[in-house]
Amino acid sequence: MRTAFTPAQLADPKTAASAAAIRTCVHCGFCTATCPTYVLTGDERDSPRGRIELIREMLEHGGPPAPSTVTHIDRCLSCLACTTTCPSGVDYAQLIDHARAHIEANHRRPWFERTLRALIPAVLTNRTRLRWALRLGRLARPLEPAFARLKLAPLAALLRLVPARVRAAQAPQPPRGKTRGRVILLQGCVEPAMTPQVRAAAIRLITRAGYEVILAEGEGCCGAISEHLGRADEARAMARANLAAWARAGRVDAIVTTAAGCGTALKAYGRLLGEPGAGAAAQARDVLEFIAEAGLPEVVRIRRPTVAYHAACSLQHGQQIKAAPPRLLAEAGFEVRPIAEGHLCCGSAGVYNILQSEMAGRLRDRKAANILATGAEVLAAGNVGCMAQLSPAVGMPVVHPVELLDWATGGPMPAAIAPTAVRPPE
Repeated sequence: MRTAFTPAQLADPKTAASAAAIRTCVHCGFCTATCPTYVLTGDERDSPRGRIELIREMLEHGGPPAPSTVTHIDRCLSCLACTTTCPSGVDYAQLIDHARAHIEANHRRPWFERTLRALIPAVLTNRTRLRWALRLGRLARPLEPAFARLKLAPLAALLRLVPARVRAAQAPQPPRGKTRGRVILLQGCVEPAMTPQVRAAAIRLITRAGYEVILAEGEGCCGAISEHLGRADEARAMARANLAAWARAGRVDAIVTTAAGCGTALKAYGRLLGEPGAGAAAQARDVLEFIAEAGLPEVVRIRRPTVAYHAACSLQHGQQIKAAPPRLLAEAGFEVRPIAEGHLCCGSAGVYNILQSEMAGRLRDRKAANILATGAEVLAAGNVGCMAQLSPAVGMPVVHPVELLDWATGGPMPAAIAPTAVRPPE
């Protein structure tokens, strides 16, 4: 695709990188078949190819973008299915992140959008605030239909995502026998409050594999939420704080994540921070990727339900981890049933299900129908956002694959599979 950036514009490294990515696009259209929003709307502007053209025009002209451009950029899920499909290797992640940052800096949104976009990172990236917000959300759940009738779809969507009370995560325990190494387990921000049982299962499984687990003091949000909102400076500040926290923790063999969205963000620290972030990016591993490399601990005999494995976009497209999760589940003795249209997003996509609730709801319902068609007893999804998005729609236990692997190698049955288990108050 041709560009017309001026020499002055190309002096900016971000613009130069985006210009190079735009020129890589040959307009072949392969991406349209795997883009969830284009599949739903059939609008070229809701396809990666169309958005690249909008981004090119917006960046070349500079200044405030056209309102229609903002609409179609906002509708992008950042699922990166297009990068998996693209034969030319277009760096779409670079383009959509740059576009969002440009919009954030040059476009004035209506007051409600501005308020919501400020509150989301203020609450979701702070563990204490998020825990309080979830408590209030549980009390407000009955108001969801009223919010929907008042056309306050983002607030209704927020209430739908509030989970039931869950058990607190356990502290790391030292491995038995000879230690093979030590890893940092990313604590994150949303997952500890929404699904702390996932961290507990990951700690047990990694420890059982012979590794010491470190929770780095001073670590916070990976920055993904802020970057998706176009708040690039905020995301960089979070990433730098994490690098400092990990440096204080000493030498480790890997930085392990249990939320696929966080893993994608960590592996992009080199792009976000340059050389200082490249080392952490190289060490970043999704927990399923790490266990696949380390080897699954000895499997014990349990009654194993059939499992539908939902491949989170951030895992299969963002990190290109596709074979390891279902293979590990099969090694653990589970019958894994594939989901039709597995490449399409469920509509979670960070905070997309809050900001674009109508489109997210259509994608959720489409995904849920494909999941139910498998006839599986349990749904396994490797990202907290996917778990929250799909849980109300599928009518079956929704767990992280690491919970199943922990159970199959000697850990407790996941609480979601044992619904009669008593969950203590927070």
